[in-house]
Amino acid sequence: MKILMCRPDYFDIEYEINPWMSIQRKANTKKAAEQWNNLHKVIQSCGAHVELVPPARSLPDMCFTANAGLLYKGRIVLANFKVIERKGEVPYYEAWFQKAGFKVINRPGYDQNNAFFEGAGDALLAGDQLFVGYGFRSERKFYEEADYLDHKKMVICELADPYYYHIDTCFCPLNEKQAIWCPKAFTKESQKRMADHIELIEVVESEAKRFACNAVVINKNVVVPSGCPQITETLHKHGYIVHACEVDEYIKSGGACKCLTMKLD
Repeated sequence: MKILMCRPDYFDIEYEINPWMSIQRKANTKKAAEQWNNLHKVIQSCGAHVELVPPARSLPDMCFTANAGLLYKGRIVLANFKVIERKGEVPYYEAWFQKAGFKVINRPGYDQNNAFFEGAGDALLAGDQLFVGYGFRSERKFYEEADYLDHKKMVICELADPYYYHIDTCFCPLNEKQAIWCPKAFTKESQKRMADHIELIEVVESEAKRFACNAVVINKNVVVPSGCPQITETLHKHGYIVHACEVDEYIKSGGACKCLTMKLD
């Protein structure tokens, strides 16, 4: 498995674009670098190969590579960020994808008439099923109009809680049949729709707030934020090897393990 990451050389909390962020509560950048380095090391120890996109000085959230785009059937669906603070990341990501040999399906650029889509932060594959989130940062219109996505294999999920503003903050497929999730993050209708398509393992609210669902799955390894003992025990019972990583500096910014990664195969 290949995973894309970006060193947090310029990471900090310089604006507020989700309920977790407060410019009054800056990140400890030294500690953030240590936490990123440990996560990088753990992911490699699980057998994944990590590719690195160079960070850009003016883009503190570029380390959250999950939002760069979605790898779908071997091609990249590029992000079209809703928030202006992150739009500048797109040219850097697009250039990296092209240099790495990926074909980019769409070219959203900065046209505000295009529907918003924030990459693998709001679109997660479970086998060939694509669970897509909308409501805060990505738009339902994007999925409905994207003719390069298989709509028959798409499960559209409406997010209901602004603290879980991307689907990867509250839902994580473990394989094609099982996923962990925080039910309260979704509307009742979406909860039912999701349950019709995959077996769902609930994460207790206290651990959901620790971003337990923002996990990285590498075969039978699951990398989760530290401080999530209940889901760790549950995953062990299901045969997974759990690796707990401290990512508190990134939680301040509304992200954790999964947000800092993007799968490339």
